[in-house]
Amino acid sequence: MTELDATDWALLRELQNDARRTNRELAARTGVSPSTSLERVRALRTRGVISGYHAALDLEAVGRSVQALIAVRVRPPSRPVIEGFREWASRLPEVIGLFVTAGPHDFLLHVAVPDVGGLYAFVIDRLTERREVADVQSTTVYEHVHPRPLAPPPGT
Repeated sequence: MTELDATDWALLRELQNDARRTNRELAARTGVSPSTSLERVRALRTRGVISGYHAALDLEAVGRSVQALIAVRVRPPSRPVIEGFREWASRLPEVIGLFVTAGPHDFLLHVAVPDVGGLYAFVIDRLTERREVADVQSTTVYEHVHPRPLAPPPGT
């Protein structure tokens, strides 16, 4: 585990809120010099704390207004079957998040599709065509409340 101090956490908080800030803006918002900000962010990337920068899309604006969480159980529950399904599902354009899970299901897929018909087609025509899929349970998402930036643990 990487040790992070208050300055690291302040930089991470600001980057999670808006990763497009200039280094000068980032430094001003965190109360450090631009050179310190630049050094710290580079070190956070090098240490693997920052793994990338991403654009957040408005799914409705790109024609994917219906979201669902789909729990999938595969059989037999073996490493090759799990890994094969994971690789296949992660390449599907409808899948915007994929979790390999423990418990009654092996996967939880977060999908975004144009409409309810698209969701039905995804489940019936794509998922259930796979021989290893033993069970599928879909939950339609009414609202996706985006998480707050990750905060430091208490006492940090």
